[in-house]
Amino acid sequence: MTRWLLLAGLAVLVVLPFAGLPLYFLHLAILILIWGMIGTAWSYMGRFGLVSLGHGGFMGVAAYATALLWNEFHLVPWLGIPIGLLMSLLLALAIGYPAFRFRVVGHYFALVTLALGEVVRLSIIAAREHTGGSLGMTPERVQPPTDVSWYAMQFTDKRYFYFFALACWLLALWVWSRIDRSMARSALEAISEDEVAAASVGIHVTKEKLRVTLISAAFTGLGGVLLGLYQQYLNPESLSGIGISLEIVFAAIVGGMYSAPGPTIGAVLTILFRESLRTYFGVQLIGMAETIYGLLLILFIIFMPRGIYGALEAWLARRAATPPAAPSPGAAPIA
Repeated sequence: MTRWLLLAGLAVLVVLPFAGLPLYFLHLAILILIWGMIGTAWSYMGRFGLVSLGHGGFMGVAAYATALLWNEFHLVPWLGIPIGLLMSLLLALAIGYPAFRFRVVGHYFALVTLALGEVVRLSIIAAREHTGGSLGMTPERVQPPTDVSWYAMQFTDKRYFYFFALACWLLALWVWSRIDRSMARSALEAISEDEVAAASVGIHVTKEKLRVTLISAAFTGLGGVLLGLYQQYLNPESLSGIGISLEIVFAAIVGGMYSAPGPTIGAVLTILFRESLRTYFGVQLIGMAETIYGLLLILFIIFMPRGIYGALEAWLARRAATPPAAPSPGAAPIA
């Protein structure tokens, strides 16, 4: 039954771009898929106690590397994307290996990653001659302008990017399921409970933590690249730093980081919330979204730590376990 439901859901997603929806709704669907993938990537680590507040750094490095390679060296995105992801992996390795090797855990690890995201953001701003600084940058358009350029991955039809985003999102969910069904899950759960005890039974703590961090960084970097290519605009405030990292954490925790669909549910709520603020308040409440994210994050951590999807699963489990009410003594038997 579950398999048929999954196939039906996938069929709906495939035909969605051909359903005649307004372009704005297709735009929202693309953003939801990309941010759902990024939230899923963060949850690879977050569900095992590796709370990162610097995933915006991985996004920024990969996105800017791909765009700069295209603008300055005319290296096509098909080659620039792997290089950008490699840079995200090197950044994750540079910050992850010493942190895990010297057992930097808990809030100390969160602070290290927080600093990482800010270092990337400030570095992008400092290199303004190439990146445009705080004003951002735009990837060069192909000459002459065309509606479809597979060479530069530039398309006027949003459906192309929709299927790119859908494929990457499905790949992220598949990796989630592989981690969930592998021995790595048991090892990481043991590490999150007690690193010393996990090491005493033969688990290579540094290796397991570093492996999941590299996978998370790669998919997060891929999300940053897709955002840059789709929007044709890169800005350090929207691709790196604490603001964007907090948005990732918010979506994952609110939706439910312990389940595969959870981060995508959180992405839906986050994007709808952001668009509502932008539509109804314009530029009058700039920065208010991050403030509300923080307040709601506190409330969810306290009252709904497993997120919306986790709370729904728990409610359905309790309802299924509740025995049916016994008939009253005076009730007539049913024929």
